[in-house]
Amino acid sequence: MDGSRRVITSKDFTATLAAHGVDFVTGVPCSFLTGPIARLTEQNRYVPAANEGAALAIAAGAAAAGRRAGVFAQNSGFGNLINPLTSLLMPYDIPVLVFMTLRGWPDPEQDEPQHAVMGTSTHSMLDAMGVRHWTLEDTSTDLDEVLRAATTELAQGEPAFVLVPKGAIGAAKACLPPGLEAENRLARADAMRLLLDALPGAPVVATTGYTARELFALGDADRNFYMQGSMGHAMAFGLGIALARPEAEHVLVIDGDGGALMHLGSMSTIGASAPGNLVHVVLDNGVYESTGAQTTRSARVDFASIGQATGYRTHQLCGTEAELKEAVVRIGQESGPHLLAVRTTPSVDTAPPRATSAVRAGEIHHRFTTALGTSAPWQATGTA
Repeated sequence: MDGSRRVITSKDFTATLAAHGVDFVTGVPCSFLTGPIARLTEQNRYVPAANEGAALAIAAGAAAAGRRAGVFAQNSGFGNLINPLTSLLMPYDIPVLVFMTLRGWPDPEQDEPQHAVMGTSTHSMLDAMGVRHWTLEDTSTDLDEVLRAATTELAQGEPAFVLVPKGAIGAAKACLPPGLEAENRLARADAMRLLLDALPGAPVVATTGYTARELFALGDADRNFYMQGSMGHAMAFGLGIALARPEAEHVLVIDGDGGALMHLGSMSTIGASAPGNLVHVVLDNGVYESTGAQTTRSARVDFASIGQATGYRTHQLCGTEAELKEAVVRIGQESGPHLLAVRTTPSVDTAPPRATSAVRAGEIHHRFTTALGTSAPWQATGTA
C-alpha cells in the first residue's frame, strides 16, 4: 500500500448502503457527496431536504416507521442538526445513520474561512454529546467495517455518524438536471447588475455560494457583504441591518432559492417587522449551484405568493429583464418590504472568484460597518 486514501466509488458506496439495508436517504447537498447523491437520485432513493435539521427529522420519521434511514449533510450545517439530534433522536432512542462531510478538516487553512471553526470542532462536539462516530480517513478504514460497527449503535437506538473527508468518496461531474435549460431566464450577473445600477449606494448582502462570488466579480465595494457560509440567513441578516438603520433608503438582500428555502420562516419575520427599506431578491435558478447543481425544490414554490402571504408590501415574480426593470421602478415609488423572485439561468461551467480569496472575512465586516457610517457596537466609548 502506498499510504494514500482509498477512494470509495459512488457505485460501491451506494451498493454498500443497500447491503446494510439503508433504503431511505435524505439530506442537504455537499460537493463531497455529489456521486452518491446523483446515483441515489437516479434510483429515486434520495429526498432533498430544506436544511440539515429537517433532514434529520425526516429520517427520524422514516426510522420510526420502520425504515433504515440515512442523512447526508456537511459539518457547516451541523448547528442545524443539533436540535433534532439532542431533543428528538437521543431522548426518544430513534436510530439514524448520518454521513457528515468534514469541511475545514484536518487543516482549516486549506478550506474557506467559514469552515474553520466547525472543521476543528466537529469531532469534539460529537464526543461531548456522547455520539459515536467514525472517520473515513485512510486506507485502513473500510466502509463495510464502519457500517457494521455503526449498526451495533443503531440497533441500540443510538445515532451513528460517519464523517467523510474531502476525496473519500468518488465525485460526479456537475450537470444541470433535465428541464433547467437557459431558455427564458435571466443570467444571474445581468440580474444583479440591473439591481445594483437601480439601487446605487445601497448596502448589499449576498447569500453564500455563487451569488456572493458573482457580486464580488461584478465589482468589489465596501458596502457589499459577501455572506459566505451561514446559508439561509442572508434575509435575516439584511433584516437586522434594515431595522437598525431605518434612515438607509434601501437595504438590498440578494438571496438564492436554496438559501431562502432553508430558513423560509424568516420571511414571516420580515413581513411582521415591515421595514420599509428592505429589498429582498430571490434569484431562483432551481439548483444548488456551488455543490454540484443538485435540484432544489423551488420548481414547486411560488416565492412571490409567499411574500404576499407573509406580509411583504410588494411581491413580484420576474422572468424577463423588462419585468425586473418594472419591479425596480415600483420599489422606488413604494415603501417596502419588497420581495422580488427572479428566475435566473443555472450554470455549471464557471465559478466566480470568492471574495475571501482577496479580502479577509473580518475585513469584509469592518469595512461594511464603516460604509454604513457606524462603529463597532461594543468598543469602549471612553465614558464612565
